[in-house]
Formats: sequence, C-alpha cells, structure tokens
Amino acid sequence: MSPRTHHATPDSAVEHIHDAFGTAEWWRTAVIYQVYPRSFADSDGDGNGDLGGIKNRLAYLHDLGVDAIWISPFYPSPQADGGYDVADYRDVDPMYGTLADADDLIATAHALGIRVIIDIVPNHTSDEHPWFQAALAAGPGSPERDRYWFVDSPGVPNNWPSEFGGPAWTQVADGEWYLHLFDRKQPDLNWENPEVREMFAGTLRFWLDRGVDGFRIDVAHHLVKAPGLLDFDADWDAYNRGALPTNAVPFADQDGVHDIYQQWRAILDSYPGERAMVAEAWVTPHDRLALYVRADEFQQAFNFDYMRATWDADALRAQIRTTLRNADSVGAPATWVLSNHDVIRHATRLVRADPTMAPWILKATEPRPDTGLGLRRARAATALMLALPGSSYLYQGEELGLREVIELPAEARTDPDFLRGGGHRLGRDGCRVPIPWKKDAPAFGFNDTGASWLPQPADFGDYAVDRQRGRDGSTLELYRSLLAVRRQRQLGNGSLALVDLRADVVALDVTNDRGTTRIVLNLGSEPWPIPASARVLVASADGVTDLLPADCAVWLTD
Repeated sequence: MSPRTHHATPDSAVEHIHDAFGTAEWWRTAVIYQVYPRSFADSDGDGNGDLGGIKNRLAYLHDLGVDAIWISPFYPSPQADGGYDVADYRDVDPMYGTLADADDLIATAHALGIRVIIDIVPNHTSDEHPWFQAALAAGPGSPERDRYWFVDSPGVPNNWPSEFGGPAWTQVADGEWYLHLFDRKQPDLNWENPEVREMFAGTLRFWLDRGVDGFRIDVAHHLVKAPGLLDFDADWDAYNRGALPTNAVPFADQDGVHDIYQQWRAILDSYPGERAMVAEAWVTPHDRLALYVRADEFQQAFNFDYMRATWDADALRAQIRTTLRNADSVGAPATWVLSNHDVIRHATRLVRADPTMAPWILKATEPRPDTGLGLRRARAATALMLALPGSSYLYQGEELGLREVIELPAEARTDPDFLRGGGHRLGRDGCRVPIPWKKDAPAFGFNDTGASWLPQPADFGDYAVDRQRGRDGSTLELYRSLLAVRRQRQLGNGSLALVDLRADVVALDVTNDRGTTRIVLNLGSEPWPIPASARVLVASADGVTDLLPADCAVWLTD
C-alpha cells in the first residue's frame, strides 16, 4: 500500500481513475451539512425550527467538523411545499425570524469558520407571490401573465405530469391554463421573459451583499422548456429511475438553461471570497451533468446517480469511476451525497425491498425495513463516501443514524406528494421529522415546550445527541471521527485508485502528501481479512481489528 502505486501488485490490481486537484478552492473538498430549518432546532417553542435555533446549534456543527452549512428555504411562504413555494425571495418568513436574524446567523457561522449556502428556487414561485397574483388579476395576454406559462386551450394543453401526481396544468377562472411541474400552488416561471432573469439576478446580489457564501439552486434542470410545449411521450417510471437521457424530456435539461447559469456565475465571480453555486440537477447520463459544472457555470452539481446506486460492489465501483472521470473532464470536483430533505433517509433506503425504486418514492404498501441492518449499511456507506475525493453533503440527523419515519399518521402529513397522490405514496415528511437533541426533554430537546410540527416517534430519544455524544461506537462519534481523519489526511483532495481485492469488496486508495489511505467496504457475506501490516484509522463498526465484517467499512494505513 505504498504511496503513488498505481500498477498491479502481487495481491491486487490497481486502476488509477483520478488525480489530485491542482487548486485549493474551499468548495472542492468541503463537507457541507444541510439544515432543513423547520426541523433542526426551535428557539421560540412554537413547534417550528427557526434561524435562532440554527444559530444556537452552530457550535455543535463546528464540533462535528463540517466546513459549511446549506440552509433550505426560510423565505416568506404559505408552506404548500415545505418552503419551496416562495412568496418573497428577499425576506424571512416570520415563522423563521427576521432579516436581522439571518444576518446574525451568517455572522456567527463565519466567526466559527463555517460558510453559509442558501437555497434559491428559480423554477417556480408560490401562487401567493405578488407576480402571480398580478397575473391572475391582469388577465389573458397581459405582460404580467407572460412571466409565467399561461396557455389558452380548450382542454389540458399537453400531457405533462406533475411531480406530485396528476396533470401539470391548472385552469383559472377566465379559461386559461398555467403550468406547474410541482404543486398547483407552485406556478412555473417563464425564463424567456427578461423580467424573470432580472429579478433573480437582483436576488442573488441581495443575498451576496448580506454575506452568504453561495447558493444551492433548486431543480436547476427544469427552468427552460422545449419550444411548443410538446407532449411527453416517454416512460415516466423510466425517467424517474434515471433510465432515460434527461434532455429527451421537453421540460427538463434543455440546453437553454446554461445561458442562465453562465450569467449567474459572472455575478458570483464579481464578489470576493470564492462564492459558489451547486446545482440540484437530476440529470442523466453523467456527460449531461458535466455540462452544468463547466468552468463558467456551477462549481458543483449534486451527484444523484451515486445516491441511486444499489448496495452492490460492481454498482458502486461503476458510479465512482464514472463520476470522477466525468467531473475531471471539465475540471470540476465530484460531489457525493446519500440523503437530503427530498429522499428516504439512507439508513432506511439501503435495505428497502426494491433497491431500484427512485429514492424519493416511498409507496404506502412498501414493507418496513430492517432498521438494524439499515443503520449498519448507512454507517458503512458514509465511511466510503467521506473518503472519496471531492465534496460531501450530509443531511441533518444522519450523523445520529436517524431512520425514515414511515409510521407518521395521515393527518400529520403535509407533503403534496402524499396529499395529491391520494396516499399511495407516503411523501417526504418522514425524513423531515424534527431531530432529537435530548432524550429526557420535551420534543427531545427540539424546544422547551414539547411542540413539534411533525410528531417524533418514541424511539427518537435513543438517537438523541446527548445519548451519543462521547459514547464510543455511537453514530455521532463515528461521524466526528470520520470528519477528523478526513481533515487530518486531506482525503477530499488526493489521487484515487480502485483496488481489486475481492469481487464483493469495494477498495480504493487515496494518495496525497499525507500518504496513502486505503478504504475497504465489504458488501459480501464473508469477512474480509485485514492485513497484519495495516493500521486501522477508523471503522464503521466496533471492534474491527483483523477481520472486516459484512456491511462494514474501514480506513487503513501502513
């Protein structure tokens, strides 16, 4: 396991697939922690998390070892889609606080060395946004309606489906139809209209002037629609599984989006401090995703194909290989993510009955998974992810090992994916349940009153921060160890080689000026023998010394 060995060795074959970065921008190697503000921490006891709660827990995130936080929308919103239905892009919803609270949060994070990324939602507004209200009042053919997609048609204009079920069109009182790829309360903006472009350019500057370090761009691939609004004639399930080239769909990944992001990149580059953008672009294949991270567009794009990969050695090796080669082809860093606010938590997803199901789809009839095996695999998957060169994203609560809360009662669910789908799909509320801080406290320490906008299951107390902090073998301490060793050995920036040890084992070497770190993930049923000459840096399970059990990962050095 000597440094910079990339040829066949007596006991293994080595495939070199990535060189270390030549530059050191922070976003190339950062570990970024996603905060879903309504469910993170509640400072005023009303049952909803807020900006004050985030600020009060920044020391926890600093101690965890993250480099930046990404905060999901906290703008004024009727909350039809968890805040992704924005009524004002340049203010804070009173539920979350004030602009002064946002400024205080940004300043406090910066004082701790934590950068701040916020969400921008450019595909659609809320139907309560002043622009849409003006469009309804102004009537057909008006400039106000041209900011959205209004169509005069005797019937539904085309067969485009909403992501949340049903058609993507709603008819208004005067007979016209408006487009909404998501909920009917989220009308799509018309990005051919220059007023739309000017409004968002001003919004970026508004928040950059307040000190944010960058933006996560929601559904970045949807902004531009194909001319003519032609019917969608492909297989919807195949599209959701990533089995179709995304740009074959008339409302996704159209080439015109790149002109928008080139303009945005110029705005970011005009500010000091290496401001950055990351694209939420559910785009396949990888060479289409690479277009978003060319030198004059996004610095990063989420790698959702890696999230979709099944618990299989060949599948994971293929995703690592393809991800790095496509990112390297445009000089961009790879990004790695296993969970977020839109998908089933990976402690549940990695043991679901149908591993090929889209990670955001949870059917009401799906069998309940094995939580013990799920956590074991989740810890191992995270150990692999955090060793990979590039930037990693963590979702709040995964460092506690939280599972998906499948058993939420129907009356508590708020996700339009559940409400519009007639309950056939459970939606995303189960990954948004407020996280536990203290076992023996109201709402498990989410606040002091016991109020919680989504009910927390009784077993969440066993996952609480105060039950795990300082306890050997806990998931929280595993994450702290992984992040500390990652930083010490600079694993985010190194050359990478895949090592052939065994068909059901994923092994890779990361090499940089700190030496070579070997990462081994055992996806088979039999233990893998750890060489006597190797030293264990960190393992996803307790007591790993000479044998690596199934569904476990280890970081080794000489």
